[in-house]
Amino acid sequence: MVTTDVFAVRGMQCAACAARIEKVVGRVPGVDGCAVNLAAGRLTVTYDADVVGADVLAERVAAMGFELVAMDDAVAEDEWAAEDAKRLAVLRRDVAWAMALGVPVMLMAMLWHGVCGVDVAMWALTTPVVAWMGRRFFVNAWRLAKQGAVNMDTLVALSVGVSYVFSVFNMVWPEFWLERGVEPHVYFEASSMIVAFVLAGKWLEMRARGGVSMAIRRLMGLTPKTAMVLTEGGDVRETVIDYIKVDDVVAVRPGERVPVDGVVVNGVSYVDESMLTGEAVPVAKAEGDEVFAGTINMKGALSVRVTKVADATMLALIVKMVQEAQGSKAKIQRIVDRIAGVFVPVIVGIALVSMVAWMVLGGDAGVVRGVLAFATVVIVACPCALGLATPTAIMVGMGKAAEMGILIKDAMCLETAKGIDAVVMDKTGTITEGRAVVTDVVMGENVDVERVMNVLYSVERWSDHPLAEAVVRHFEDIDAQMLEVTDCKEVTGMGVKGVVDGMTYVVGNAKLMRKHGVRMEKDLEVRANELEEMAKTVVWLGDRERVLALVAIADEVKETSREAVKRLHDMGVTVYMLTGDNRVTAEAVARQVGIQYFEGAMLPQDKAERVKQLQMEGHRVAMVGDGINDGAALAQADIGIAMGKGSDIALDIAKMAIVGDDLMRVPEAIGLSKRIVRTIYENLFWAFVYNVVAVPVAAGVLYPVCGFVLNPMIASAAMAMSSVSVVTNSVMAMKRWRG
Repeated sequence: MVTTDVFAVRGMQCAACAARIEKVVGRVPGVDGCAVNLAAGRLTVTYDADVVGADVLAERVAAMGFELVAMDDAVAEDEWAAEDAKRLAVLRRDVAWAMALGVPVMLMAMLWHGVCGVDVAMWALTTPVVAWMGRRFFVNAWRLAKQGAVNMDTLVALSVGVSYVFSVFNMVWPEFWLERGVEPHVYFEASSMIVAFVLAGKWLEMRARGGVSMAIRRLMGLTPKTAMVLTEGGDVRETVIDYIKVDDVVAVRPGERVPVDGVVVNGVSYVDESMLTGEAVPVAKAEGDEVFAGTINMKGALSVRVTKVADATMLALIVKMVQEAQGSKAKIQRIVDRIAGVFVPVIVGIALVSMVAWMVLGGDAGVVRGVLAFATVVIVACPCALGLATPTAIMVGMGKAAEMGILIKDAMCLETAKGIDAVVMDKTGTITEGRAVVTDVVMGENVDVERVMNVLYSVERWSDHPLAEAVVRHFEDIDAQMLEVTDCKEVTGMGVKGVVDGMTYVVGNAKLMRKHGVRMEKDLEVRANELEEMAKTVVWLGDRERVLALVAIADEVKETSREAVKRLHDMGVTVYMLTGDNRVTAEAVARQVGIQYFEGAMLPQDKAERVKQLQMEGHRVAMVGDGINDGAALAQADIGIAMGKGSDIALDIAKMAIVGDDLMRVPEAIGLSKRIVRTIYENLFWAFVYNVVAVPVAAGVLYPVCGFVLNPMIASAAMAMSSVSVVTNSVMAMKRWRG
């Protein structure tokens, strides 16, 4: 039986780790395919359960030094989340200590080089940086070496180790070099600052991964842990959700979340289904209507017959889709780690070849010159500039983005941004304001306007319907007066009626007017049709004889939405709108903002499937949303962008977040992301130009021509200058960027 499972993987440090796991697991007999999501710490495996079991996969992964656990192990997931937070805190502490100890060492090397006792002081400060804060590089490099792999940790460990050991040797036995006519130098500042800079980059990367697991836990937390089950004797018994079975009847009180998927068998209420549809207006529920786990019962008490429990509920389906979407993304390859696969062996090879060449061809001083050449090549090829290329551009870029109200949470999505050619948007809360407001009040002929407004305000205050709240808010704002209402009754699904000063009034939809025989004037009917074509909901007010007024209610389009869509079109990006609202409303909103492609009545899985379809057609897709219902699509998209006033779950899943609700930040976020990626490539170019020139010189290629040999001390200074150029380029690039 072929199955696809998502596992959590503990201990991955970089893209090389992820690639190694994919390679090993992919070769296990019975495995049809696997993909590692480094950012989420997830391994998605498609395998034949009759041939290989999860325990075998766990053993293979454990043999590489990692841990594998099934995602349905909630306890393990919570424990790992706590441990990840602890690891992030430890890494932050190590960065702080490495900087605190490394900066004084660098200042000593620059200002007091050669002063008596300075070398010992630098050694004392550098040793804890290398041995304690930098220990992870040596551990990771050794683990990868045993697997026949390398990454930037390998070069960091090599550079730090060689420069530290070489410096200690020169400090303790300077006469070894002096007797051979060579001036000894120490390079403790290189050792300490390499560790400090690269640790800072790793901390930034690890911090960016944090929200994924939290999003899944919050989704799972939407389902109550217990439910009130109705027994055959009519009693109510609180039962753990795991023990509830299909056909049980559960009671859901006002204000509670629905614990299971089911059908209402008794009661009338309004249920907030925004987590599924994204629509702010709660839905009327009566006998025979479906309700879903995680939705909120707003008003009356409901009795619900269970139809789906546990992993079969709609909410569980959303959780699974989020997990699968995050696990099925394209392989995440950090730029510098991709380079390291070739760069590290080449540098080590050049260092060894130069040492052997000096020993063979260098005459009496060949051995000494060979050792110096080896150390110089490794130091000059130090990955400091390479290690800084990505994090400095990201940190400066993130600072610029934050100034603009854009939070970039996952640095690895930046590389994806440069290829975005399709943006999918939710409607409610993204393009629109996300709440119902009164947009039009139309009065009938020959009516007392002030009295009509007061009646509307007073009667609607008795209604439980969510649209009534919008009417009440509107008339409160214009200081309508409260009148005494008697014999007020709710007509479920239609509206409300009540008596004011002996006159009966009805407030609700057109169906309620017809039910009570209220005459509709032709001009009001025409006006109502016009408003409905504009995707507005019409509420009617009538007395026993005729319609007195109508009120139009809508979720208004944000002021900047049309301009944002136009900006995206100008960037060559196609915009799509997907909404849980009906097609008529979707068409009206799309027409207002200039969106050509739109679809309505879409559930969360429909949105995610549409995003996936666009990806299969070759598009790079960014998804913009604000609700729980957008979670699966946000996870499926190449880049998820959450509106800042949306749900915590959407914010956790998305890789970018917009502070506030201005849609103009979306094209700006994509444009800035492209600029950051361009800056990273510029930084890598300068870092490599430096290495292309410096490494051969360090190896001694100029010695036969002009007798020049690069001193390790100069190599260390050159390495520092390359780092300065990378930082300077990052700062200047962001200063010049104007959007």
